[in-house]
Amino acid sequence: MEIFDSQHTDELATLVALADQGSFAAAGRLLARHPSVLSKRMQALERRLGVRLVERTTRQLHFTSEGWRLVEKLRQAAHLIRDAEQEAAQGAQEIRGRLRLSMPATMGRRWISPMLADFSLAYPEVALEVEYSERIVDIVGERFDAAIRIGNLADSRLVATRLCDQYRLLCASSSYLERHEAPDRPADLAHHNCLGYTGLLDFPQWRLVQSAGKRAAKTVESVRVSGSILSNDNEALLHAAIRGVGIIAGSDWHLMPSIHAGELVRILPQWTLGDTGGIYLLRPSGQYNTGAMKAFKQWVTEAFAAAPWRPSDR
Repeated sequence: MEIFDSQHTDELATLVALADQGSFAAAGRLLARHPSVLSKRMQALERRLGVRLVERTTRQLHFTSEGWRLVEKLRQAAHLIRDAEQEAAQGAQEIRGRLRLSMPATMGRRWISPMLADFSLAYPEVALEVEYSERIVDIVGERFDAAIRIGNLADSRLVATRLCDQYRLLCASSSYLERHEAPDRPADLAHHNCLGYTGLLDFPQWRLVQSAGKRAAKTVESVRVSGSILSNDNEALLHAAIRGVGIIAGSDWHLMPSIHAGELVRILPQWTLGDTGGIYLLRPSGQYNTGAMKAFKQWVTEAFAAAPWRPSDR
């Protein structure tokens, strides 16, 4: 805004200082500027506004009626600015305000929505605006306060907090395994009906990783899979797998509930699908967060630390 132009602000500050101090010399001491600098500022202000604000004599100043009215308005504006600053500073302590959040669609609907409902009940003064989508939003450009992201993160200016690990596993229904012999090794998947998630970067390759322990080298095998259903929606593939259409590869947070319910059985349990990173909270900055953002970060960190979809061991 033009009123916050630094030159204009200096001119207005000079006018108020002259009204408070009564002379260019005293105002110069207050603003740490030579009186001649303040005189030039006043000339520029009057020229810009097209009105005389201060009558100068060799010994004293006389404000015109227009000058006094402007000074009073500026004093009122200064009080409003101070109030706004105090309110903003108070917002860093009080848990209130608005949070605009971006959530992954499938995980968001299944796991994060209940967390957000609990958060809203715990902090009723915080208004939540939540967008569920699989697209990667521009957090800064689209003015989101935070986002949940899944997978491996690219380097960026965003501040990332790792909430928990995730891994992708292979499953099929009992009815599918009754009709088809379960694979004993990754290469066997080439002969099965594998439901294809087109959102994988290496689709249609499935890169499987086996680890014998923390210190042991990983074994990696890649197999090109095919199947009767391809989709960019994991939920659609899950329904097909439960009905016995084929083998599904999906994240533990997506498939574990169906395993616990007896709808799916894990196959090749010693193998996971690639290096799938983790689940992250992303924010534009780690400094000067509002009280609402601090509360949300603590809440979501605690909620994911005890991921409800995960058994004590896999």
